[in-house]
This record gives sequence, structure tokens and C-alpha cells, in this order.
Amino acid sequence: MTSNLREKVLAKDGCNIHYWVSNKRKSSWVVFLHGAGADHNMFNEQLPIVSEEFNLLMWDARGHGLSRPLGKNFSVKLLLDDLIEIMNKEGIEKATFVGQSMGGNATQEMAFYHPDKVEKLVLIGCTCNTMRLTGLERFYLKLTPMLIQMYPWKKLVNTSVKASALKPDVQQYLTKALDSIGKKDFSRIFLATAACLHYEKGYNINKPLLLVYGEHDHTGNIKKIASSWAASESDCRLIEIADASHCAHQDNPLQFNAVFRSFMTP
Repeated sequence: MTSNLREKVLAKDGCNIHYWVSNKRKSSWVVFLHGAGADHNMFNEQLPIVSEEFNLLMWDARGHGLSRPLGKNFSVKLLLDDLIEIMNKEGIEKATFVGQSMGGNATQEMAFYHPDKVEKLVLIGCTCNTMRLTGLERFYLKLTPMLIQMYPWKKLVNTSVKASALKPDVQQYLTKALDSIGKKDFSRIFLATAACLHYEKGYNINKPLLLVYGEHDHTGNIKKIASSWAASESDCRLIEIADASHCAHQDNPLQFNAVFRSFMTP
């Protein structure tokens, strides 16, 4: 499907960032942001839903896919800077952002720091950046760096993949994507993503929001907080995707795409 998109490269902060665009000029934009360890192919099943009606932007975030090397100072803020530079280069003033996990964290930061650039948000398998963590959640977060270092790389990949997807073909895709990154860079990406959380009392996104999680997603507090998060937003659709885990849009693209299409239709 990316054969219908034009591949471009932005050289920035020590990384050649590969991205793909389809610009029909007058149409609105949809920006796809993949999760940690994945790449732009994560959204192959969603492209047919929006490719005819919208301009598209998708990328391999720095340190992922074709976009190497990771560089010295990886952070979600740096991802945001990368994305804004690409948007400026392509003349994208506003967009609907579709983000999975780390991509959803970056999407939330876009809404927090640059709300004028956001029309709608679609968050898949994503925790809330600005919600207060419990004491237990903070404790587990502090343990994470040590646990990552203790795990042998193959076991870490296997554990991560099984926690992320149910379908064998999605697991194979994620395994290949993670193997291409390696433990050192993946650890830096994972920890930097966790570091982007910041409690903001009384904050709301206040944009049309589609909040999606998989029925079998046991990653962090994602499923646990989904209902309270959705209830705190004035315009939020909360959907549980059946027979799906952390990568719900890949495990069950049929249900996700139906929900996604409905959300994108005025």
C-alpha cells in the first residue's frame, strides 16, 4: 500500500528520518504514528480506509525501520520536534493523529503543546500522559530499567511480542521489527517513552478522541484507566476491540477499521 505514497527523507539531529506522504492538496490530513519497536508497516491494514479521502503522512520514527541511527538524545519531545519539522516541510497545518502506544504518547504531547495542529486523535493501546500514577505504578516504573537490563534480548523480544499481539503474523512482524533495532536502542526508546509522562491536574485534551484498547491488553494500566480517562473527556468514544491485545488494530483490523471509519466520517 505504501507504493501509492511518496517516500521522502529528513536529515535531522544525526538521523535520516524516512517518511511517506500522499498529498491531494485540498483534503484533510491523517498522520499515523507507530509504537515503540515497530515501523510504518504497522498501519498497512488501515491505509485503505483513509487513502481515498485524506492526505496521508506516516513515518519510521528515528531509531525505527529505515530511520537510523537513533542519535544521542532520543526522547518523545525530540520525536515531536521531528514531526513538526516534517509537517512544516509538507505544509501540514492541522491533522488527525493516529497513534499506537509510543505513537499515542507522542500524539498526546502534540495535543498538549500544539493543540492548534490537532483536529482529532485516535489512541490505540495507550496510557494517559497526564494522569496521576498510583504509588504502585510509580514503583513498577522505577523497576523497569533494571528488569530490561536483566532480560536476555531474545527473551525480552519474545515477552514483548506475546504481550503485544495475539495473531501469529502480527507477532512475526513485531519480532522482525524488534530484532532490527537491538537491545541497546530498544531499551533507550522504551525508557524515554515512559519518561514522557507528566501529571497535569485538571487537564483535558478537549479534542474529538477515539480511545481504543484490546480486550486482552494487559500492558501497564492501559485497560484499567480507559473508562475513567474517557469519562474525563468531553468528546470521547471508548472502544474495546475483541480478540485483540496491545496492537488491537492489527489483531482485529475488521472491528477496528469499522470503528475508525465511523469516527472519521462527519
